[in-house]
Amino acid sequence: MSIEVEVGTKAIVTVPASTANLGPGYDTLGMSLSMYDTAEVEVIPSGLEVEIFGEGADDLPRDGSHLMVKAIRSALSAAEATVPGLRVVSHNTIPQSRGLGSSASTAVAGVAAGNALAGSPLTQDQLVQLSSAFEGHPDNAAASVLGSAVVSWTTVPVDGRSLPEYKAATINVHPDIRATALVPDSHASTQAVRRVLPSHVTHSDAAFNVSRTAVQVAALQNYPELLWEGTRDRLHQPYRADVLPVTAEWVNRLRNRGYAAYLSGAGPTVMVLHTEDIDESILDDAREQGLRVFDLKVAGPVRVEVTQA
Repeated sequence: MSIEVEVGTKAIVTVPASTANLGPGYDTLGMSLSMYDTAEVEVIPSGLEVEIFGEGADDLPRDGSHLMVKAIRSALSAAEATVPGLRVVSHNTIPQSRGLGSSASTAVAGVAAGNALAGSPLTQDQLVQLSSAFEGHPDNAAASVLGSAVVSWTTVPVDGRSLPEYKAATINVHPDIRATALVPDSHASTQAVRRVLPSHVTHSDAAFNVSRTAVQVAALQNYPELLWEGTRDRLHQPYRADVLPVTAEWVNRLRNRGYAAYLSGAGPTVMVLHTEDIDESILDDAREQGLRVFDLKVAGPVRVEVTQA
């Protein structure tokens, strides 16, 4: 039997951005970043009201097709709760379609808000599952739910009928590791960028990425001096270089200077993991070429505050 959430109940959600792949960990590794979207979700007597401020305010829908609304309703359904109406106010600072997990963060915000309105009956594993389902892979969503860095995976049903499950485990990140994002003034469609990837790869390239993914996990935890080696990749970045020329140029430029740079998610953002400051002249050059530069830290998990009328 479902419960109806009381009118006036409000959830305020703060959700971090994320960076995925971290070089070789394609659809597997992710990390939360100290750039945040916030959402206020309030139960109202009837209807749906959606307000959007900041990034994406001119483009995102303001009806039931909004990803956050879908995610709220997904969590309410999983928690066996209903609401007579919803008012959703979203304040976005995460750049949209730039490889910083904006859509995953939106899904996480919605799922976390819906769960909170229902009294928080869902576990972290369930929050990862519900929010990852909107993306089809758990690396970004799991990072925003759990915080820190994550290793994630999707189960493969053995009966051919069950739905896949999205799983993740947290990686404790060395306290000296920071991230710098170089964000071009262009969008990247995840689906379009995925289409350039080959259907088959060589055994040597697969083995290369398996080893570098293991190196990256070790680098993140205890050996940050291995970050450059741990961000090497042969499975996706070389194929995406032609469709993301600005990104490829900056990744190569930074790596040639010894910085652990990589394509963040599907791009076009360039991410650098480091323990010492990046040469400011390089960052000034990036700004002059129209890239936005963000100095970020590894972030904690999604945060939720619930108030009653």
